[in-house]
Amino acid sequence: MKKMIGVIGAGTCDNEVYDLARKVGKGIAEMGGILICGGLSGVMEGAARGAFENGGITVGILPGPDRLEANPYISVPIVTDLGHARNVLIVRTADSLIAISGGYGTLSEISIGLKLGKPVIGLRTWPEMDGIHYVNTPDEAVFTAFKAIQGQTRVKID
Repeated sequence: MKKMIGVIGAGTCDNEVYDLARKVGKGIAEMGGILICGGLSGVMEGAARGAFENGGITVGILPGPDRLEANPYISVPIVTDLGHARNVLIVRTADSLIAISGGYGTLSEISIGLKLGKPVIGLRTWPEMDGIHYVNTPDEAVFTAFKAIQGQTRVKID
């Protein structure tokens, strides 16, 4: 079964963060994973674009009632009409999470992920949080996300 990697981050970001997300998405596709995200713009779009352009499957779990809200790189839009509560679905669906930058919505997803024992990898995100495995590059984020879920339910990376 393909691994599902969640990419979480803000709906608005600068070009540098967008490019980081795009590289993460590309890596997920190259590793044969399915990208799970919130389906909107910013980090979510960057990651979806990177995966989509490299033949990957992208799933967008949308906050609103219309699948047309999804960015153009989402292969499978899932309409929830749950607003921010959809963050729980993103975290539950993903085998591991890569947090890139982000605001309070990202913080909620990180917290839910940690509470549920999901591996959470941080790339330029909320600093100094226990349980997050911080990395410096998109390649390191993807490698760590896949490594963390090989036969494990809770991550412990040395």
